[in-house]
Amino acid sequence: MRIFPVLDLLDGVVVRGVAGKRDEYRPVESCLAASADALPMARAFRDRLGLDELYVADLDAILKDRPNLSLCRALAEDGFRIMVDAGLRDLQRARNFLDASCKIVIAGLETSLGPEHLRSLCREFGAERVIFSLDMKGGLPLGDLSAWNTSDPFEIGTQAIQSGVQRIIVLDLAAVGVDKGLCTADLCRRFLDQFEGLDVITGGGVRNVDDLKSTELLGVDGVLIASALHDGGIGRPEIESFC
Repeated sequence: MRIFPVLDLLDGVVVRGVAGKRDEYRPVESCLAASADALPMARAFRDRLGLDELYVADLDAILKDRPNLSLCRALAEDGFRIMVDAGLRDLQRARNFLDASCKIVIAGLETSLGPEHLRSLCREFGAERVIFSLDMKGGLPLGDLSAWNTSDPFEIGTQAIQSGVQRIIVLDLAAVGVDKGLCTADLCRRFLDQFEGLDVITGGGVRNVDDLKSTELLGVDGVLIASALHDGGIGRPEIESFC
């Protein structure tokens, strides 16, 4: 199981996500680095924890249509492997981030235009460079669901897979940073049982080594973590035992 540290970028700095209440997000205070700037924080993940694959949630792009393209390019040039959710409302934005040396673009449900757009992304850039993120809050899918013709998370994920994606993120923002543990286990298990060979990544609520153990038992390919890294609940020994 791989561990992906999360960089939530808002107003160009790393913020701490709590329960998806974005109007309350503030620059992160971390035991790993003194600065909330993205590059020093990313280097702390690499130097102190041995992690160089990053999940970047570009909230400036998602919420304000102001993507942090140059910042992501700087991270890539510093040697980080990046998967980025930058509110992919068109193919050009995906192309811009891939041209900036990001390895993977994430098509998040929150800003998705639907399964046909997802199919176009996979066809244009290859399924290996596109991940679908099943964005939820309290178990409810986020975004405009009209193109999906359903509000059932499993059915939405199924349509995404039928559109060509081979990797899916199951993410519940309500569980992020609230110290209550992972809440997506049942849904992850359904996808893994139904779709052989599907890579599933999950996130939201992993606090400590016990949560890592239970997440690994699901059979997921990876887990997104932020607060537990910043607070020291998960350190290098735990990471090395799982990665």
